[in-house]
Amino acid sequence: MTVTARAAKATAWSRPAFRFLLGSEAVTLSGSAVSTIDLPALAVLELRASTTEVAVLAFFGQLPNAVALWAGALSDRHPKRPQLIASDLAAASALVTIPAATLAGALTVGQLCAVTVVLGAAKVLHDATAISLLPALVDTGRLHDANAKIGAASSVADSAGTNAGAVLVGAVGPARSVLADALSFVVSAVLIWRMRVPEAATAPRARTSLTRDIADGVRYVARQPTIRTVIAALSPLSFGLAVMNTYWAYYLLNRLGSSPFSFGVIMGVGGAGGVAGALLAPRIAARVGIGPTIIVGFAVSPLAQVPLLCAGPGLRWQIVLAAALAVHLSWATASGTGQRSLRQAVCPAFQGRMQSASTTLTAGARPLAAATAGGLVLLLDVRATLAIGALLQVVPVVVLLASPIRALRTIPARTAVPHPRKGAPS
Repeated sequence: MTVTARAAKATAWSRPAFRFLLGSEAVTLSGSAVSTIDLPALAVLELRASTTEVAVLAFFGQLPNAVALWAGALSDRHPKRPQLIASDLAAASALVTIPAATLAGALTVGQLCAVTVVLGAAKVLHDATAISLLPALVDTGRLHDANAKIGAASSVADSAGTNAGAVLVGAVGPARSVLADALSFVVSAVLIWRMRVPEAATAPRARTSLTRDIADGVRYVARQPTIRTVIAALSPLSFGLAVMNTYWAYYLLNRLGSSPFSFGVIMGVGGAGGVAGALLAPRIAARVGIGPTIIVGFAVSPLAQVPLLCAGPGLRWQIVLAAALAVHLSWATASGTGQRSLRQAVCPAFQGRMQSASTTLTAGARPLAAATAGGLVLLLDVRATLAIGALLQVVPVVVLLASPIRALRTIPARTAVPHPRKGAPS
């Protein structure tokens, strides 16, 4: 086999730096999945949080998304490894305060809110930096393969983490279980520290004001039609999911009577669906096209909420909910892998700011979604609030069906960069 043939068959896995990034993403998601079980269990079962306190906790957890634009500009401006390490260590430091406060008998919902703010800020910086670093580690032709591998590893980690979280909550309690998440961030920081990335791949070319960097990135996203359309679809999807997620754990644990262990198993089965979606994403996109794959993933989301709205207590419904979540996350991961690769491929510059613009418009509205959910519960009830969140997820399907993305079969080559102040839309 010639060198050219071997290079053509090589995958993203052949790059050592990519393997370190993959390991970092997997281990942090595994730990965070533990906290997905622990923190709701702490709030609902031990601190007896009310529906208003649950909404406030969700609000503070999503609040850092409002500063995503600054995180994206920083990720484009400075070397990325130190930013990833700093965000991991900040998250670990915040988490260890929970078992410390529990031992002192001083844990409150207010402290949980403070911890979730730090975790959210660390996640915003980590995500903007990691996703903008990936195109520097692999070439454009391997982006879909790289994103599929990250998606598969993340889904495995998420599934393992939720099941481990359920076991740990039962064995040592939710407060001590949080230490597993703290440890995962430390391990991630070590992996990133061992990564070697040429500074030329991450260093900025010129110094400008941070505000100007942000404005340039926003203008670029507004003028790139593919990225603009995908983000326009992601925004209402994210808002609808955030409305539902405000009370999703509360609904299962309180209204449907699920135990933390059952809750963890449901999440774990859903994670297994995500693994399947990530592994099959390149194959699905090759068979039906990247555009239809993205659209089907969006369409499955509201349909998968129907069993939740019809569910009652008992094992039979728990099995149904686990299966629905598995189907949902399978298609969501395949769709997410496709749209993420598509955005990275057509964006020759502004990677961090492109991602942060997406985060701001999609996740930045989640605090408002949490507040909206809290207000809807006061006017209606939890089930009706979940139904409204599900209906909102129909909007992005209409947006995508009305766009050229529906006919897109392959990931196009990168387009020229429109000048943020002078150029015409690409």
